[in-house]
Amino acid sequence: MTILGLDIGGANIKAANEAGRAVSRPFAIWRQPEQLENQITSILNKFPQTDRLALTMTAELADCFSTKSEGVRFIVNAVENSFNASLSSGAVALNSLEQPQRSNLMTWTTDGRFLSPDEALESPMHVAAANWHALATWSMKFAPKGCGVLIDIGTTTTDIIPFEDGKPVPLGLTDASRLQSGELSYSGVRRTPLCAVAHSVPVENGYCSLAAEVFATTLDVNLLLDDIAEDAQDRDTANGKPATKQAAHDRIARMLCCDRDEISFEQAVQIAMFLADVQRQRLAGSLERVLNRLSSDCSTIIVSGSGSFLARQLIHENRKTKDATVISLADQFSPEIAEAACAYAVAQLASKSH
Repeated sequence: MTILGLDIGGANIKAANEAGRAVSRPFAIWRQPEQLENQITSILNKFPQTDRLALTMTAELADCFSTKSEGVRFIVNAVENSFNASLSSGAVALNSLEQPQRSNLMTWTTDGRFLSPDEALESPMHVAAANWHALATWSMKFAPKGCGVLIDIGTTTTDIIPFEDGKPVPLGLTDASRLQSGELSYSGVRRTPLCAVAHSVPVENGYCSLAAEVFATTLDVNLLLDDIAEDAQDRDTANGKPATKQAAHDRIARMLCCDRDEISFEQAVQIAMFLADVQRQRLAGSLERVLNRLSSDCSTIIVSGSGSFLARQLIHENRKTKDATVISLADQFSPEIAEAACAYAVAQLASKSH
């Protein structure tokens, strides 16, 4: 039996199977929620041997939904409709089942268990934003003893999840409680608006306030600092222009209400360095808060996500973590699995539950 894990986020959809094949693609659900089924079907077509789905999500928070409960119901129904349609059409093979069944879809909860579609629809708040919990639960195989943290940095958010003796020990289970505890930060390596990182930046002999507008994001910072590779085909940027250094220069100049004739490339790089430092310091504060709650020294750190490079910087600069054993999911598996770690985790958890 082949299980595919799906992680439906507000800005990205990620999928991974037990064999370690992974796909990540941008999809802004708030712009076109009606296209979710088509997006899922397209992904399912890339995994034709799938006969069971394990689902987790964060997209219920998207503002196209009036409530999280509405979002959960929409997503569960969309996934189920797409999967059953693919099974019926033969786009996805039924290995051992004669016809589609509702039990083919399992949804992870912050209770640490899977729910059927009906159960998920009845308990939507247990399903909402549970992907971090799936990742933390599965990754404990790497740290059965001692204290440590899981640091998962993605395009939009950062999760810092404490664990002790093979069990996650978070203070919060909801987004709000996790924001309060420092275990969740809405700060990532691609989508965070620069005006949310700092209010002003050094320019020449003084500081210049940043425009409170999404002219540029942390993607532009990381492009200019060579932490994210250029990709001229990628237009998932603040202005829809390519993810290149030249375009990043333009976007960062706009943050100062300027253009490339007023802010040189070298100045843009210096601004990027300053903003990267501010973001890192803020995340370092969250890491320190979580580390202070551990009952003993941090001995193991698990790193995942497309922002693993930033996690390594945080680890290196913190006196409590610099001597810890670092386990990188990118090294253990692949960069693709590290980026789609929650999807891979939920697939692995589902394989163990049957």
